[in-house]
Amino acid sequence: MSTNQQPITLCGFAVSNYYNKVKLALLEKGVSFNEELNWATKDEATLAASPLGKVPFIRTEQGPLSESQVIMEYIEDRYPTPALMPADPFERAKVRELVQYIELHLELVARRLYPQAFFGGKVEQSVIDTTRKELERNVGAFAKLARFSPFIAGDAFTTADCSAIVSLPLISAAAKTVWGEDPLAATPARDYLKRMGERPQVQRIMADRKANLELRAQMSANKG
Repeated sequence: MSTNQQPITLCGFAVSNYYNKVKLALLEKGVSFNEELNWATKDEATLAASPLGKVPFIRTEQGPLSESQVIMEYIEDRYPTPALMPADPFERAKVRELVQYIELHLELVARRLYPQAFFGGKVEQSVIDTTRKELERNVGAFAKLARFSPFIAGDAFTTADCSAIVSLPLISAAAKTVWGEDPLAATPARDYLKRMGERPQVQRIMADRKANLELRAQMSANKG
């Protein structure tokens, strides 16, 4: 990092898979950064940095940036070494394609189940049935693109791995909790996630997520 560059401040909370996606990229690149806990509050300071009050967002010496994929591209441009994107334009596009499938066609669909799977709520059976059908179809499409050899896009760790590592476990857990089956079971996802869990950066992400979950639970208990 050049002397005129200030460390990025990553704002959000470590329970969020999109926060953890960005954090994992920073850790994999060995970038010095700060963290600022923000529970997606809608105060003036947050809305000035992230107009919808969404996390994650980052603060840089040039100003704030929101939306996790925009932040990922900024990090890759600002800190190109080590690269988390292939040099070849087509292979770069294939990595972005995988990210879209993971986040838009898998995680966003599975998110309909989260109120019942993780937060003690109840999801209507019609929503569960529709989600199951859609998720099973989309997993089949995703499996045609993912390589798992050994990384999700091939032989190098990329930003697609940053998305997969933090989102695939949520998809599996939500489905298993709600309808008792893992839609990813027929893919190599389980072995892949086990391999990725051996990386120190991933272990750091998971440990911080656990600590943040405990903090959130303690805050909820104190409110009660």
